[in-house]
Amino acid sequence: MVDGGVPFPMLSDSGGKIGSVYGIYDEAAGVDIRGRFIIDPDFVIRAMEVLTPEVGRNPDELIRQVKAFQHVRATGEVTPSGWQPGQATLEPGPSLVGKVWQAWKP
Repeated sequence: MVDGGVPFPMLSDSGGKIGSVYGIYDEAAGVDIRGRFIIDPDFVIRAMEVLTPEVGRNPDELIRQVKAFQHVRATGEVTPSGWQPGQATLEPGPSLVGKVWQAWKP
């Protein structure tokens, strides 16, 4: 763990080079707006959220989504809204389209 208790490297984006690539750099203000991106091991963006500064992000939801993406990658199953590890998942396929509410019994 690095200083400050964050278990992963953090960086600064002075000049907005990274923010510009992801479309979150506010050139007029000279800063990145709040954005988070979940990028899989194949460097594919699986989720993104962009918020203006006056509304905070939810770290619990971020962690839930990362766990869900990890589960999906490992099993091929799909996770319904609000899914938590250990809960039921769904088998993907055309028969599930428009019927998730019938197939998923929380």
